[in-house]
Amino acid sequence: MENNFEGLKAMVIDDSKTIRRTAETLLKKVGCEVVTATDGFDALAKIADNKPDIIFVDIMMPRLDGYQTCALIKNNNEFKSTPVIMLSSKDGLFDRAKGRIVGSDQYLTKPFSRDELLGAISQHVANV
Repeated sequence: MENNFEGLKAMVIDDSKTIRRTAETLLKKVGCEVVTATDGFDALAKIADNKPDIIFVDIMMPRLDGYQTCALIKNNNEFKSTPVIMLSSKDGLFDRAKGRIVGSDQYLTKPFSRDELLGAISQHVANV
């Protein structure tokens, strides 16, 4: 699966520096431009400035969690069609259902693989 993600802008929102760095490295290797944020508040400011093509958001974060962040993104007319992929260390049905309720497009369990990350982009970003 060698897609060309050149010029694609992805955002990774996670309070874990390790997860941000892992995702960023994987995505940059395939040509993505990557914007990272440490939490929902940080992300909301950056989304408006950077207009990412896809957003990966951790569920468990301080201040504004992933569900709240996703709901705010999806309630914004300019960004409601931007795919939001939830990242969670729990693989729970409840979490998946709650993710769908707030409008997330997919759910990945951490640790995620390179193929899962790129597969999510291929599935949700039209011009890939």
